[in-house]
Amino acid sequence: MNEALLRSLTPSVLGILVRRGADFAAAEDAVQDALVEAVRAWPDERPRDPKGWLVTVAWRRFLDATRAEAARRRREDLVDEEPAPGPVPAVDDTLQLYFLCAHPSLTPSSAVALTLRAVGGLTTRQIARAYLVPEATMAQRISRAKRTVSGVPFDQPGDVATVLRVLYLVFNEGYSGDVDLAAEAIRLTRQLAAAIDHPEVAGLLALMLLHHARRASRTAPDGRLVPLAEQDRGRWDTGAIAEGVGILQGALARDRLGEFQAQAAIAALHADAPTAGETDWVQIVEWYDELAALTDSPVVRLNRAVAVGEADGPRAGLAELAALSDTLPRHTAVAAYLHERDGDLPKAARLYAEAAHSAPTLAERDHLTRQAARLNAGLRR
Repeated sequence: MNEALLRSLTPSVLGILVRRGADFAAAEDAVQDALVEAVRAWPDERPRDPKGWLVTVAWRRFLDATRAEAARRRREDLVDEEPAPGPVPAVDDTLQLYFLCAHPSLTPSSAVALTLRAVGGLTTRQIARAYLVPEATMAQRISRAKRTVSGVPFDQPGDVATVLRVLYLVFNEGYSGDVDLAAEAIRLTRQLAAAIDHPEVAGLLALMLLHHARRASRTAPDGRLVPLAEQDRGRWDTGAIAEGVGILQGALARDRLGEFQAQAAIAALHADAPTAGETDWVQIVEWYDELAALTDSPVVRLNRAVAVGEADGPRAGLAELAALSDTLPRHTAVAAYLHERDGDLPKAARLYAEAAHSAPTLAERDHLTRQAARLNAGLRR
């Protein structure tokens, strides 16, 4: 019943989007996304105005895609600003501002939040997402930090660990594609590595370079997210990988392991594999064990569950996942992936669709929606 109704409404919805100003190809993609969402949502509760529902959802998808395309073009325009390998010849005051904002009168978490907002240029929502807390909670934290340092002389710089945490979060926000900050984070971390002989500074720089080396292959020409296992490894920046591995080896040789070195070691193992099938998942699990011992982070344990699923099979991964809170970001997406690998395709399709609703970025949401549609299409054959 619903499928027949959807087919009958499709031409009309497509025409409305075109009349609103969408080009035909973009309108077709948006309508298809809306149809996929309808197939998922309508069995539970069909809207009173199916046509109006489809127009609303399709128009939102068109706007999201238009914004994503504009962001992609801006990133392409900034290609010339990518960080060059080797030492940074010039030093500005930005890094000094990072240290000053990491004031001793603030707790580390408040110092990081304040620096990200005041110097890093991130919005309160982006910072809250990085910390896995509500936006209102983060707004209060930043406000308290501002009040704490109000009138305090900034003559006591903060510690290196706090500045490293800020640089790491700035890089991650840039790497996500939401704001292009990755190159700036690498530039500042190079400056810090040149000024301070510290293994965790080197570990963070190595981690950034190894992740940034894969940037060109993370999205398809149409903007779609490309998972690590499906990326064209021929497009990876081998120079950045070699530099990152060399820096990491020098840091690990000092036998003062920290979380950034452990993360960089995991990234290096992915970079070292000629194909996804040749990835050394057993060693990656071992590094996740080290990382979990250093951080006791639930996000680390979530990533470890994926690695266990690859090393020991999906059921082993699901057993690890069962011990974690299902409120963790991307928990549902990981469950969907592991259930798909275990052969439970109906459950995986349902979980992919569910995960799409809570995806932190547009690219992830579209990727998860397409995964659900792919499995559902296979189940209907």
